[in-house]
Amino acid sequence: MSTMRELRQAAGLSQEKLAELAGTSQPQINKLETGQRKMTVDWAVKLAQPLGVEPTVLLGLDPAPPAPAPARPRGGPPPLLRPVPSPSLSSPAAVAEPMPVRAAARGGVDQEMFLEDGPIDWVAKPDYLKNARDPYAMYVVGESMMPRFRPAQLLHVNPHKPPAAGSGVVVVKRSKAVLVKEFVRRVPDGIVLREYQPDDREFTVADTELDTIHTVVGLQEP
Repeated sequence: MSTMRELRQAAGLSQEKLAELAGTSQPQINKLETGQRKMTVDWAVKLAQPLGVEPTVLLGLDPAPPAPAPARPRGGPPPLLRPVPSPSLSSPAAVAEPMPVRAAARGGVDQEMFLEDGPIDWVAKPDYLKNARDPYAMYVVGESMMPRFRPAQLLHVNPHKPPAAGSGVVVVKRSKAVLVKEFVRRVPDGIVLREYQPDDREFTVADTELDTIHTVVGLQEP
């Protein structure tokens, strides 16, 4: 039985009800549960809220939440507990800082990213960003930047590092649409970006459209 089916049943939802909550159809839900349709970032983000989990659980990046422990009979002995060691100051778990996953940006066409809605997940901050201010991560959807960036990769972004020629960048327009591209150069009236698919091409985003440009400094494989 698939993780998605288990999560749906644990939430007490039928395929029809989950489809209604996610804005899709029952046959699509059935295809996702039976493996006839691949679980993508788009589907994971759409289904996570009605299932009560993070998108990364549906993508297989995090384990599914454990089932609730069975209640013990009244007056019975307490269950045996596994001791949990206290982390030492030198333990990575004791010093690791979280970093927000802000949204899933489409690598091809523009897609609105709701930065004001808060993170959709949290991941451990890598060492190379431990001193950076406000770093974040972002899933890639779409294939316009393949083979450099692939769908479901998690990009690590430093919003305060200036881009250099050849840098991967996350460009946020004033409309809040997001582009994941390669920075080529700055021109008097905007910035020149490059994408690889379906054709290798350069194009300009005018300063009048541009809100911010953030630099991709690393990535995490799905």
